[in-house]
Amino acid sequence: MRLFHLLLFIGTMSCAACAQQIESEVKATIPESLEYTTTLVVPDLNIPWGMTFLPDQSLLITEKSGDLIHFKDGVKTKINGLPQIYVRGQGGFMDIKLHPDYATNGWIYMTYGSSEGEGSGGNTAVARAQLNGGSLVNFELLYKAGPNTTRGQHWGSRIEFDDEGYLYFTIGDRGDRDTNPQDITRDGGKVYRLHADGSIPDDNPFVGVANAKSAIFSYGHRNPQGMCKNPFTGGIWLNEHGPQGGDEINISEKGKNFGWPVISYGINYDGTAFTDLTEKEGMEQPVFYWVPSIAPSGMTIVNSDHYPDWKGDVLVGSLKFQYLERLILENNTVVKREKLFENIGRVRHVVQAPDGYLYVAVENQGIFKIVPKN
Repeated sequence: MRLFHLLLFIGTMSCAACAQQIESEVKATIPESLEYTTTLVVPDLNIPWGMTFLPDQSLLITEKSGDLIHFKDGVKTKINGLPQIYVRGQGGFMDIKLHPDYATNGWIYMTYGSSEGEGSGGNTAVARAQLNGGSLVNFELLYKAGPNTTRGQHWGSRIEFDDEGYLYFTIGDRGDRDTNPQDITRDGGKVYRLHADGSIPDDNPFVGVANAKSAIFSYGHRNPQGMCKNPFTGGIWLNEHGPQGGDEINISEKGKNFGWPVISYGINYDGTAFTDLTEKEGMEQPVFYWVPSIAPSGMTIVNSDHYPDWKGDVLVGSLKFQYLERLILENNTVVKREKLFENIGRVRHVVQAPDGYLYVAVENQGIFKIVPKN
């Protein structure tokens, strides 16, 4: 498949306009009939980046601008006690996730732009805190990427836990593709793994490597803004923005290099090439990639009985084309794509709630619930 797209890429490089017309082998289609519809359950949100459900089915929602909202019984309340959040470009208040054993320990995890540390500007941080009434308490900073930069690009960032209780989070390359993603002594362009208390697992792949960031789990990533645990395999799946073309879905694996920017299916935004390689020994191939880009954000893999025909499928939000994409898999290969809820708006996130229903966060609108039509 890589060879096919390399030849197709070369054949279209004679003009930038043609290069923009490259499409993936698996075309997205609109289903002839859709058994589900959406209902708006949390209105009037701006950029709802992250959301997570508390045990009482109320919602915690992050607004990129720096607010944490508790939505319960139709009422939105702003939570106090947040860290200072550095908002710039694509960065701000990003993801939020409960500890798997939240009912016992009460820990809430979050990623956000932080100006703490070396240099002007900011970089991605991950922290945890507990909720007491309307405030966060017992705040703990677990990891802060450095150095700070005033660039506004590619902060990541998503959070996930695996079946063993390890904490994963993503940080984008921070707009420095030629320095950060391939250098394990630098933050940026990585998936990180920690214990839930922020300590470094002894078996992380670069523990003991001179000057390496020992929290790194995989590297060579561009800007992962979607991540979820595969409920069937336990694997950590992520999607990441490519440049012009070359958005990818990958499965993060210990110590693996996912190639950015040495290999890519994308080109520069001005239509020029920055690499002629789409594969290289020692670098991983994506599960799937999009050409042209859809600008993927949040993602989930469905295992709910509420959507029996979607079980095992990957749902990914498209910021660019404003729909929810359904990717149908066979043996980790995408065999069909569908556009769901076209023109719903810029889909920032999609999650499967503990009650099995799917919820979709849409910019400048709010949170939608996907429900059967009948």
